Amino acid sequence: MEPWPPVDDDRFTAELVAALWDSTGVPEGHLAAARAAFAERTTDTGLALAELTFDSALEAEPAGLTRSSGSARSLCFRGDGIVLEIEVSDAGIVGQCSPAGRGRVSARTVSGIYDEATVDAVGLFSLGVPPTGPVQLRAYSGEYAVATDWVCLR
Repeated sequence: MEPWPPVDDDRFTAELVAALWDSTGVPEGHLAAARAAFAERTTDTGLALAELTFDSALEAEPAGLTRSSGSARSLCFRGDGIVLEIEVSDAGIVGQCSPAGRGRVSARTVSGIYDEATVDAVGLFSLGVPPTGPVQLRAYSGEYAVATDWVCLR
């Protein structure tokens, strides 16, 4: 097995140049999903944007602790007086909207809605397992209508 990075600077530079000049480009499916996500972000002007303010997948872990591969991922979105907290696991998404109140939550991909759920009186909801690729949550109640940033949950 060869060491990485290569000890030979010239070889390392050649491999780096080859990687940067990869002629295969970005797969068309990825480009279509990116275009759709940005187009969708601006099409429904009646929704406030809730921006991602916390993602446990991006947090540095203290030394000596390990996270099991099956652990949940926590995310928090905030915007316009609304907080939407979710936990994503192998079983699906559970979350809470604040301020609390009955309503609906939908989970969308670039292809459309993949799941919807009722939000109960204390703001709790659950959704199915998210597909791969970008997902956006939309929450509606009598007090708010909000859409989250697009984020890859899996």
